[in-house]
Amino acid sequence: MSGAIRPYESNPRYWQFRGRPVFPLGGTKEDNLFQIPTIDSHLRDLAAAGGNYVRCTMSSRDPGDVWPHEKDEETGLFDLDTPGSEYWHRMERFLELTHEYGIIVQIELWDRFDFSRDPWQSSSWNPVNNVNYTEEETGLATAYPEHPGRNQQPFFYSVPALNDMAPVLRFQMLFLEELIQRTGSYDHVLYCVDNETSGAPEWSEYWAKQIIARLPHAMVTEMWDPWDLSDPVHDRTFGNPQLYRFADVSQNNHNDGDLHWSHLQSRWHAVAKEPRPLNMVKIYGADGNKFGHSNDEAIGRFWRGLLGGAAALRFHRPPSGLGLSTISRTQIAAARCLFDVVPPWELRPDSDFSCFGNRKPDHSYCAVSESAIVIYLPRGGTVSVRLDRSVRVYWLDLERAAWVDDPEDPKSKESPPCVPDGGFVTVIAPSEDHWVAVLK
Repeated sequence: MSGAIRPYESNPRYWQFRGRPVFPLGGTKEDNLFQIPTIDSHLRDLAAAGGNYVRCTMSSRDPGDVWPHEKDEETGLFDLDTPGSEYWHRMERFLELTHEYGIIVQIELWDRFDFSRDPWQSSSWNPVNNVNYTEEETGLATAYPEHPGRNQQPFFYSVPALNDMAPVLRFQMLFLEELIQRTGSYDHVLYCVDNETSGAPEWSEYWAKQIIARLPHAMVTEMWDPWDLSDPVHDRTFGNPQLYRFADVSQNNHNDGDLHWSHLQSRWHAVAKEPRPLNMVKIYGADGNKFGHSNDEAIGRFWRGLLGGAAALRFHRPPSGLGLSTISRTQIAAARCLFDVVPPWELRPDSDFSCFGNRKPDHSYCAVSESAIVIYLPRGGTVSVRLDRSVRVYWLDLERAAWVDDPEDPKSKESPPCVPDGGFVTVIAPSEDHWVAVLK
């Protein structure tokens, strides 16, 4: 498919879709969106807000969800040989709607949270719940009470290079075939093997190869669990660009401030020889979140990701993220305002803050293009910018997604020029809120 989503020809750090560069932005109220009954209106709301990016875990653990296999109502047992009609009907409807609205879908094949604790008790994959295999035949226990991060579930060791569990692998492969059959003809789908996995690389590589064997041009990645992007486990993705054609760096969004920025910059530079997109399909942060994240941190992660070279950004679902809230809609709209003035694929992060003079920690972040400097100030304030020429400063109010003086509107009052003093221009934010400044 010539118009399918792929790295942008002119700058492969970003995405190209239907022949044009695109920056996917999103925020949704759920991860396995295809399972929710209000999918049509929710996607319309996202599109109306300027969003075009969703996450789709193939999971079934929430109330009202259905499992991917058909259940015999008399016996109450699933048949793993028979695809669940309602599950796949919901998925097809979701694909049709997202295709219609031009919304990029990032699918996660396996979500570890479906395979332990309470969800495992009702799962069609649990040997006690299906007619296809037993605990003795597979080594799958009927209960896994520990957190899935402990990686005790043999389901994720089934591939030939690990435990070679043929009775389980056969049905896993059937599931993949069904998914590929439903998604393979669409132009707007990305694939991720797992949700924040702590599993063996052989598992991930096996499924990535299986997807590409069926869809040679598929865009595939893996999402590793460590929050530290310098952890060697992330090298499995960054060191194998032929298999993992983009990287998901969402777990970095548990970090904040300069640490969040520096980790992203290290990996942004790591792909310099073979540039590819870095996606953030989960931006954590919401007031009252159990991890201690806040609304302000979510906004900061969004804008540091944008100026730091990420290629796609989505606010995580509540309560761990802002979802499609008023705040997230405003940030998406503000980003679109910025893109109208400075296309993101023309920007380059100021990784080491060389643009600034006397910068304080977590005070300011910057990206530059040939025609502009873009600065994000999380708490307003004053910043000194190293320049050798006069510029005009235009302020984008992130509380309202509106320009104070619109650099693209000829009727707008033009800002007065800032003249360098001793090699620096002093930029003063209008208030102590979140602001973006464009120096042109």
